[in-house]
Amino acid sequence: MPDHNSQPTSATAGVLEGLARGADEILKVEELAARLASGRPLRVKAGFDPTAPDLHIGHTVLLNKMRQFQDLGHTVIFLIGDFTGMIGDPSGKNATRKPLTRDEVQANARTYADQVFKVLDRDRTELRFNSEWFDKMTAADMVRLAGQHTVARMLERDDFAKRHATQQPIAIHEFLYPLVQGYDSVALRADVELGGTDQKFNLLMGRGLQEHHGQKPQVVLTMPLLEGLDGVNKMSKSLGNYIGIDEPAIDIVNKTMKIGDDLMWRWIELLSFEIGLDEADRLRADVSGGTLNPRDVKLRLARELAARFHDAAAAETAVAGWHAAVRGEGDTSLLPLQEVAIPGEGLRVAALLTAAGLTPSNSEANRKLRERAVRVDGTVVEDGQQLFEPGFEGVLQVGKRNFARVRLVADG
Repeated sequence: MPDHNSQPTSATAGVLEGLARGADEILKVEELAARLASGRPLRVKAGFDPTAPDLHIGHTVLLNKMRQFQDLGHTVIFLIGDFTGMIGDPSGKNATRKPLTRDEVQANARTYADQVFKVLDRDRTELRFNSEWFDKMTAADMVRLAGQHTVARMLERDDFAKRHATQQPIAIHEFLYPLVQGYDSVALRADVELGGTDQKFNLLMGRGLQEHHGQKPQVVLTMPLLEGLDGVNKMSKSLGNYIGIDEPAIDIVNKTMKIGDDLMWRWIELLSFEIGLDEADRLRADVSGGTLNPRDVKLRLARELAARFHDAAAAETAVAGWHAAVRGEGDTSLLPLQEVAIPGEGLRVAALLTAAGLTPSNSEANRKLRERAVRVDGTVVEDGQQLFEPGFEGVLQVGKRNFARVRLVADG
């Protein structure tokens, strides 16, 4: 929970309450209150290493908090770690992560810069790269930076401590990562730094280095890591439990509608701009009391996310497409058309579902067929030997929420 161990003035209490929404911790909240009360626009920093070309909605937990600061008149700094990305962030890792090449980092960074303004206000955002200062550093500068912390202090970090205890290797350059991230705050003269809970050690490193360089230490605000579609693991492209912010609106809607009801409330707290916490409490009470279907709340969230990353018209079309496919209400031609290449002689239904990405294997598809959970154009498929040939176009559906509008084309 946020650290509310002091009493902010009434003038800033409401602002602090809004900024604390969804936050795991604010260190130090009294310092944040004082800086807010000063009336000076704050410099609010969050760093993102471009380790993959696309952002997903898990990243937007921090972006949303940055947008809150922007709406209060503060300057946010979206820092792309094009230098740190070549080191490889060891946070939460039980093994050394392979560093990226300069070309890989720069290619990913370009797409980050394009995507981030789907949440942030372009006119009130500083887009910076930490190579700006690190490329100018000499070897002697880096040695002096490394001299500002001890190995013993580094081994206090949980992931390093676990790896050291189990005799897993820790490369020297990994010890540099927290120092380099911390120095970013010095270079940018940050008042506030945002990060995930797994980044707390690095964020506190920034406070220490700022103090060493004669600056007022930054306030640290940590946000929880968003659980992915499975409701268990952190959202991650490598786990496949993510929603990319560049995905089609229908995919954003469809994937959001698949999350569990408990996870829905967590996503509302961390992702929604439209549903305040008081309203969320009322909605939750209505769902618990049986007067409101959780599906309707989830659909409201899905519409909001689709509109944010596309526009209102695309969101409405996506919702209409979802209704058409899942509830049989409307025109399924609103769904995006996916071409699926199949052999010229065609495919049986189980193989087709797998080829279309609706089932992970033919055996799972056959299990769904036995459960009468497979539909083609709204009709339950009972004949597993039914052959689908190139030229077929229609909506395949597995269960209530897994569907695709496909056109079959001959492979080759």
